[in-house]
Amino acid sequence: MNVANIFFGSKEEKRESLAAVLNPYDGTLASKAPICTADDAKKALEIAQKAKKEAKNSMLSQRINWLLDVARMLFEKKEEFAQNLTKETAKPIAFSRIEVDRCIETIKITASVAMTTVGETINTDAMSSGKKTNAFFIREPAGVVVAITPFNFPLNLVAHKLAPALVAGNAVVLKPTPEAPYTGYSFAKLFIDSKFAIKDVLSVVYGDAEVGGALVASDIPRVISFTGSVQVGKIIMANAGIKKVSLELGGNAATFVEKTADIAYAAKRCAYGAFANSGQVCISLQRIYVDEAIYEEFAQKIAEESSKLKVGSCHEDDTFMSALISEQEAKRAKSWIDSAVQKGARLISGGEVNKTILTPAILADVTDEMEIVCQEVFAPIVSLVKVNGFDEAVEKMNNSPYGLQFSIFTNSLTLTKRAIDELEAGGVVINDVPTVRFDIQPYGGIKLSGVGREGAKYAIEEYTEIKSVVIC
Repeated sequence: MNVANIFFGSKEEKRESLAAVLNPYDGTLASKAPICTADDAKKALEIAQKAKKEAKNSMLSQRINWLLDVARMLFEKKEEFAQNLTKETAKPIAFSRIEVDRCIETIKITASVAMTTVGETINTDAMSSGKKTNAFFIREPAGVVVAITPFNFPLNLVAHKLAPALVAGNAVVLKPTPEAPYTGYSFAKLFIDSKFAIKDVLSVVYGDAEVGGALVASDIPRVISFTGSVQVGKIIMANAGIKKVSLELGGNAATFVEKTADIAYAAKRCAYGAFANSGQVCISLQRIYVDEAIYEEFAQKIAEESSKLKVGSCHEDDTFMSALISEQEAKRAKSWIDSAVQKGARLISGGEVNKTILTPAILADVTDEMEIVCQEVFAPIVSLVKVNGFDEAVEKMNNSPYGLQFSIFTNSLTLTKRAIDELEAGGVVINDVPTVRFDIQPYGGIKLSGVGREGAKYAIEEYTEIKSVVIC
């Protein structure tokens, strides 16, 4: 059993009052974390406020070496991190190992991008009202960043916040997800233990609404970076005040399988995109719009592909899908399936619940008014909707309050170009599932899916301020 401790800057503090985290698959004790309060959040912020000047004045070379040192240490502890991640979240161990590898890449990419994050010169004599000057802008650290992270990628999504925020010269207070506190703690400890660490620029506190609310409402942070639900995102926007707020929120990812597509390939990829990580991904494939000419063939093939996926113990190397994060979530997802079936949908595969496990569920003949396509499912459920061609598919895909990532399977260049232009989302994928994400790319959504962008280069921009300079 692992115990996470609080970091108030570089000082590690233990507490006797601890909250237990149980593995969602087998109920075994995975870790314990301190029960923090709003006062703890305030203390961490005050330490960050004092440390931000030292962070800003540090050499960029030191901060780059800091990230590379953390990446090295994480590489040396890859299996330890993967096992702990699986214990806390029930993510299948093969996917936990992938997440650790991605985390290392994210850190290295961020270190590389930091070398070329520069300002820009401006020709002030380009205007008739201007004159010749030496004018330019530079990027400066925003100051104090609050980073609040979710359970579904409790390591790599922390890296997407910590690495760019710290390399940009900020002080950071991290609140990792309550479902995986030890993963967040042990990752932060790598930063704090590094020989390149800047004193007191990273603190870690734990908790839920009370601690998060205190962090968000404080006047100390300049940036709030949050990944999580739309409901919490709205609360943050309402309480943050005048700050930079970056929100990566929910999604209702959709794809269109067009009649010229490779149906077997599309079915295989759609099964993966819908059910990886038990559907607990913001860009999990939730809605599949299928041309009526190939609808039944596709339905049969995706059912066949989903039946090949091993569902079971998160500790076994060949498991594809394991438990949802809680039994409550499994029951909630099952109720959505039952509601859709009562309204006329056909359950053609899966949908069985055993405690925290929900087998990969495929629903056919789903209609627009069903909750299962209107809202974010965040579970291993995918809906098939029959459409009469591209125009109807795009209309239905765009008819959503979310706009994170969409995709299309097609061999038509014309429809590829139209999809890129007409789909209303932060990202569009051609001939693969919308679940595809490369950590080097800009990532984020429109509508209720959020504001701001992740990805090393784009996150550094979120965590910095522009200062304009004119020398006359």
